[in-house]
Amino acid sequence: MDIIFEVVDKTGRKIRLTQRQWTHITMTHAEMTNYLDEIQRTLSNPLKIVFQEKGNLIRYYSYHKHRKHPEKYLRIIVKYLNGDGFVITTQFVRNIT
Repeated sequence: MDIIFEVVDKTGRKIRLTQRQWTHITMTHAEMTNYLDEIQRTLSNPLKIVFQEKGNLIRYYSYHKHRKHPEKYLRIIVKYLNGDGFVITTQFVRNIT
């Protein structure tokens, strides 16, 4: 499994982004290609963390006020397996949900 990056979030847990998931993300959300650094920063120091019971997922958010699009919140969805976090997907959204 090729790992693009591994960071430690605010709660001290490791989160990884694999090459396989990055390929999936950039094929589905092409605009994310230029936001790899922002994804790492958001996981390390998010504006907000929201637990989603369905699927046992955690959503990390950051705000990007200078984006020209109305979707200014970067949302990263992470799944934890055996204590390790894995980025599932990421995209820009209008609101924190």
